[in-house]
Amino acid sequence: MRLYLTALKPTDSVSDGFLPAARALGCEVTILTDRPERYRDSGAEVLRCDVRDARAVIDTVAHHRVPDAIFSNSDHIQAETALAAAYFGLPGKDWRACVDTKNKALTRRRLAAAGVETVRSARLAPADPPPADMPFPAVVKPREGVASEDVVLVRDAGELAKAVAAIRDRRPGETLVVEEYLDGPLHTMETLGDGERIRVLGGFRTTLGPLPHFVEERLDWEPPPGRDHVLRALEALRVGFGACHTEYVMTPAGPRIVEVNYRVIGDHCDFLLASMLDAPLFELVLKAHLGAEPGLPGRAEGHATALSLVADRPGTVVSSPGTVVPAPGDPVRIWHRPLRAVGDRIDLSNTNRDYMGIVRAIGPDRARVDAAVAAFTAENPWVIA
Repeated sequence: MRLYLTALKPTDSVSDGFLPAARALGCEVTILTDRPERYRDSGAEVLRCDVRDARAVIDTVAHHRVPDAIFSNSDHIQAETALAAAYFGLPGKDWRACVDTKNKALTRRRLAAAGVETVRSARLAPADPPPADMPFPAVVKPREGVASEDVVLVRDAGELAKAVAAIRDRRPGETLVVEEYLDGPLHTMETLGDGERIRVLGGFRTTLGPLPHFVEERLDWEPPPGRDHVLRALEALRVGFGACHTEYVMTPAGPRIVEVNYRVIGDHCDFLLASMLDAPLFELVLKAHLGAEPGLPGRAEGHATALSLVADRPGTVVSSPGTVVPAPGDPVRIWHRPLRAVGDRIDLSNTNRDYMGIVRAIGPDRARVDAAVAAFTAENPWVIA
């Protein structure tokens, strides 16, 4: 079987997740990317391709080997990949769903039109002034942003105008979204679909850093509340194939969608999810794209936590823990994945890009997981000078 994987920058989800999973399923992998030099050590065949252009992906595949699946886990090229898969008659996502979920203004329109939920929201084209009738507090964000970049809470018209001007300075020509602030606990729901039905794999309760920014600092395994509402939202968005990671807030008025990421959860929570389910998550996702029944993992037991170690000051990393994997017999299994190295310069961005490392932990209950994580971070500090 020939699997084409469209990719931009390398990620651990690709190198340690989907590539080994593809090989375990007996696939020969061809990576299509605009950065082939960054995949030299992948062990896969690599072809240069403008993966942001569906026509280029189609042309490259058509003049290479016959595809059995075309897949991507990148936020930025889901629609292009879906269009290419559809061209070759392969299983894949609805390209319209990929567009609607990536574009936060279209997400709001689609959910409102379907009668699922209404959130006050305004789309700001590059020359548009900030809306005069938006209730405060409000949130400003790029229409197609990722990793909490340039997402900021504003409390009045002055802060709104200042935030819009600052983001436009950093992102000239981009369209922004301003919407009402959704107050309440933040949750995720992780799903896997085969085009016929959606399986709910589980979810996490998300802890954010201090406002006005929205940096995700910790995720804790928790059965997703508001499950039926989220499933209705996914149906309205035509999301029903492959992996999906949905973020939503349990407001006093009920669940409200923050964003729908039509891919597997990131920031190493994909590996945590796989470990918690004790299932080959990446293989299950690829099976759907290969036209096979993905199967349903068993019921998760115990507690899981992902703690993002966020830099609290600018400077240079002078010491850090290395990679850590669980020792046999540990009652709480702990992994640590460094994302920075000694000597790296840290310049704070107030986004998920300020992560220095990720601690993942799984244990029989939350109390023991919390104690083990606290002990690990106390004994293995990151030091910035």
